[in-house]
Amino acid sequence: MKQKMIAFFKSEFVLCIAAFCAVISMFFVPPSAAYLEYIDLRTLCLLFCLMALVAGFGKCNVFRLLAQTLLSMQKNTRGLSVVLILLPFFSSMLITNDVALITFVPFTLLVLSMCGHMESAPVLIVYQTIAANLGSMATPFGNPQNLFLYANYELSAGDFFGTVVPIAAVSFVCLFLCGMTRKSEAVTVTFTEKVELAHPKLCLLFAALFILTLLSVFHVVHYAVVTVIVAVLLFVFSKDLLGEVDYMLLITFVCFFVFAGNIGVIPAVNEALSSVMEKNALITSILASQVISNVPAAVLLSGFTENWQALLAGTNIGGLGTPIASMASLISLKLYMKSEGAKSGFYMMFFTITNVIGLVLLTGFYLVF
Repeated sequence: MKQKMIAFFKSEFVLCIAAFCAVISMFFVPPSAAYLEYIDLRTLCLLFCLMALVAGFGKCNVFRLLAQTLLSMQKNTRGLSVVLILLPFFSSMLITNDVALITFVPFTLLVLSMCGHMESAPVLIVYQTIAANLGSMATPFGNPQNLFLYANYELSAGDFFGTVVPIAAVSFVCLFLCGMTRKSEAVTVTFTEKVELAHPKLCLLFAALFILTLLSVFHVVHYAVVTVIVAVLLFVFSKDLLGEVDYMLLITFVCFFVFAGNIGVIPAVNEALSSVMEKNALITSILASQVISNVPAAVLLSGFTENWQALLAGTNIGGLGTPIASMASLISLKLYMKSEGAKSGFYMMFFTITNVIGLVLLTGFYLVF
């Protein structure tokens, strides 16, 4: 029993912290019907739809087929590095940063093993982690905090993209240059088994539902209607996908909604956080992300500022830095540590150096821009 509890805590670290914070806050603000007002049902429903449909695309081999097609074209290690780095950058815009890393880090380890370049694994996986965290900022559905902030502040597409696209564009250039600085050696990437698109009719259904969900993100269709349609059609045609949804993430959000809501009505805390956010919302968001991760930082701090631009930029840039600044970073770390011959010391050193450099560069760019 004790081992199971320890294993659960390790695998659901953020959920445990969120639940602990929510429970502690209840001692200051006793549970009441007002708690229901804390919960952003729209964010939870859209997250549910997106996670289920992304799992559907995975079931159809969409991502593996894309990766295999692109990598089969590469003739040298430099081109291979660029593709491996940019795959999670662009894919995270649609499938979120954590799913992008779950999909492409194991694939990268397989490719590097097949072509005899496993020594490049720690560097490339660190770059992939940064790429997924930065690429995901470019869309409202690229990561959970974007989806929440987009809904919470009722942003327009112009507002959102005007803030994040310049940062994402600079990130792309930097990541591309990182890939181009890799040593160029001849390499042949061949796959013993060719990946083919599975369940093409289901894939079309998932694509249609995904477009419908995106329309809801942009306030064209009501989220409740979309959620019912997605849930019913998945139950009828592919009910296994309903089990692929990360319900722990949804519960984590509920806990942080309760915590943030309770904190917001405690006068002393409200005044302190409002004062800090008023002085420098960007730096406060970045620093908070380093300690409690950028998703809960966005939920918590949104109640203390109307400066959504700084909060949006800060929690996205703040995904760089410590391993817990973005929980997606822990995913790639765990996946790499399980690989044969993993160099944990070198990985953490390179991760820290590159993340700090990226954090400083993008913060400076945003302040100047």
